Amino acid sequence: MRLLFVEDDPRIAEPTLGALREAGYTATWARSGTEGLEAALLGDFPLIVLDVMLPGMDGFAVARELRGAGVDAPILFLTARGELADRVQGLDLGGDAYLVKPFAVPELLATLRALSRRERGQGAPRVSFAGGRGTLDTVARTVTWDGEEVAVTGREYALIETLALSPERWFTREELLDRVWGPEFGGEARIVDVYVRYLRRKLAPEAVTSERGRGYRVER
Repeated sequence: MRLLFVEDDPRIAEPTLGALREAGYTATWARSGTEGLEAALLGDFPLIVLDVMLPGMDGFAVARELRGAGVDAPILFLTARGELADRVQGLDLGGDAYLVKPFAVPELLATLRALSRRERGQGAPRVSFAGGRGTLDTVARTVTWDGEEVAVTGREYALIETLALSPERWFTREELLDRVWGPEFGGEARIVDVYVRYLRRKLAPEAVTSERGRGYRVER
């Protein structure tokens, strides 16, 4: 699938583009907001990955212009600005998902797959777990618990989504490390335990189940 990647920092863009192409995407790189806007208007891209802090024209302005021109391709905002107000603004301007830097490549690819499924009308964007107490919006990448939205980081979201998309399945630390942090991660596997604790504090202790020798899972 073709996509447009709008990012001014080559330290982020170059390795990300390599990963996208390895995953089968035909990715075009635009290095500024104005360049990205021109490419999106002329290129008919099915997916757009758009940074917010861009030279010339910021990502929110680009999204506003694209939606005003009738471009309805899904837009994934990719940025270091992760505050709730920024996420709301981006979604209100016509964005479809929000990924906060620093991000893991598996997290980016999972978000793009979710956007592609929605564009093709496949699959439900909402996933429930823990007997319906928890709900994920896999496009907006938000988590609710007992009907209230809970602020989570991108990595926390990727972890609970991995578990919730395969309820009742046990995941070892190593499996979660590979899926959420990526095979290139060089840290300790115990980082998974740390993030599970974060999720339990934010949601509820029973949100994620653990068992010695088996790993972690969520209930259906």
